[in-house]
Amino acid sequence: MLAAFPDVARYYPSTSEAWEWQLDGHCRGVDSEVFFHPDGERGRARIERAHLAKRICHSCPVLDRCREYALAVGEPFGVWGGMTEEERRTFLENSRTSRSRTEYRTPHSGYRTSWGRVPLA
Repeated sequence: MLAAFPDVARYYPSTSEAWEWQLDGHCRGVDSEVFFHPDGERGRARIERAHLAKRICHSCPVLDRCREYALAVGEPFGVWGGMTEEERRTFLENSRTSRSRTEYRTPHSGYRTSWGRVPLA
C-alpha cells in the first residue's frame, strides 16, 4: 500500500537534513544576544551589536544558506545571513516590487531553494 504514495522525501527533506547546515555556522556557541536584540535596545548600542553579528557572519561557511533560509521564511527577528531584520524586510519589499513588474505568478507558484520548495508571499 505504501508504494502507491510518491517518495515525499524527494520533495521535503527530513528535519535533520533541512537544518544540518546550522551545525557549521560560526554563530554556534556565541551568545544569542549578539544576533537578537534585547527588548528596548535602540540607537548606537543596536547598531554596534548588529555590526558585531555581521562580522561573525562575514566569514561563515553557511552565510548564503542562512540568508537564503531567512529570506525564504520571512524570519522576523535577528541577524541571519549577515542581514538585520530591517535589511531583510527592505530587500524582500524591493524584490516583490521588482518581481511584480516583471513576472507573472500563479496563486500556487513558488521557487526552489537548495533545501526545498518555498511558496512566494
